[in-house]
Amino acid sequence: MKNSLKLRKLFALALCAMLLLSSFIFDSRALAADVPTVGIIQFAPHPSLDNCTTGFILGLAEGGYIEGETVEIDFQNAMGDMGSSDMQAKNMVAKGEALLVGVATPAAMSAYAATKESGIPNVFVAVSDAVAAGIVETNEAPNTNATGVSDVLNLEKQLELIRAFLPESKTIGILYTTSEPNSITHLEQLRELAPQYGFEVDAIGVTGPSEVAAAAAVLAPRVDLINNFVDNNVVDNLSQVLRAADEAGIPVFGSEVEQVVNGCLATQGIDYVEVGRAAGKIAAEILNGDASPETTPVLLVSDVTPAYNGLVAQKLGISLPEAFEGAEDVTAAE
Repeated sequence: MKNSLKLRKLFALALCAMLLLSSFIFDSRALAADVPTVGIIQFAPHPSLDNCTTGFILGLAEGGYIEGETVEIDFQNAMGDMGSSDMQAKNMVAKGEALLVGVATPAAMSAYAATKESGIPNVFVAVSDAVAAGIVETNEAPNTNATGVSDVLNLEKQLELIRAFLPESKTIGILYTTSEPNSITHLEQLRELAPQYGFEVDAIGVTGPSEVAAAAAVLAPRVDLINNFVDNNVVDNLSQVLRAADEAGIPVFGSEVEQVVNGCLATQGIDYVEVGRAAGKIAAEILNGDASPETTPVLLVSDVTPAYNGLVAQKLGISLPEAFEGAEDVTAAE
């Protein structure tokens, strides 16, 4: 009788334990279901875009979505390949992720193409011309499932900088990728502005990474300097551009500070961590239900900060212009 009673007690305890375990598993699954997943596609692994992603996660956290606690992050890097970014976006949609983020124009185009039928919200980071890319109808009223932050290059400030550093120069060389809408837009703007500063523009278009070195080798000997846009393909292959410029004895000007850290002479550049942070805050508002992409204006960031590489300037025999004596020397960051 006692053995039978013990068995019943053991059975009851085991049953309670099973019920508690089942309840814990159910609660854990319910909790996990309440945590949204944000898919981030970074188009290429270069410092400018790394800064965008870092800033985005910071901004998301400031909006209450902390990675591993109140949001899950599915980060993918397309390694500069449009086919990869297209596939990554489609996989994120198939998994039912709450919001997609495209870091750089090609990744943003992939995210938008994969979600425009389902309506899953998109937030883009560092897309210079979202209208030309076909992601929004207008910056003021996107009227699609996408919005975000545009890195608008202040080309007038950049031309002022170049003219101050190189008062005798005449020809600006440009390498650009023919499939990047932001590069086409920037080239058109530069061609319009350059004559006001006494410059001509000599541009060569490339279609992919394999063409950058050869195009740079052709361009560098026939211009006085090369100026970079935020062209992902070109920036991802910056070392090849710098090598060609070094052989020709000319400087390369960057579009943001990381390019100067990595060997460009100077920039009037945008802070890409701040660009990402602003996009992260927009994403948090959308996840909260406090905003929708359709009616959230695209934020245009054009504030710039001058920076130069003292080591590169010394190597080229170029003095820091008086007008830019307050510019930050980022040589120490190398």
